[in-house]
Amino acid sequence: MLLRPLVCLLALGLLAASAQAEVRFGDHVRIGGHDVSHQTFNRHRRGLFILHENKPNPEGCVWRRNGDGSKTKVCHYQVRR
Repeated sequence: MLLRPLVCLLALGLLAASAQAEVRFGDHVRIGGHDVSHQTFNRHRRGLFILHENKPNPEGCVWRRNGDGSKTKVCHYQVRR
């Protein structure tokens, strides 16, 4: 009888815990044929890579500030074949 509410309470506690992740690109990492090696992203420094079939306008990467104080690196790349 007491086990079911205890399990539900534990499950809710696990769902409420925030997940922290960090992505580190190592050697020879390519996205769409573009080198993105040795970059690290987490909740304060984020990355967004957008791949285009044709030449994007503007091409390249820019840093954008978010409302929560973090920054996002937005990269527009043309897919290399």
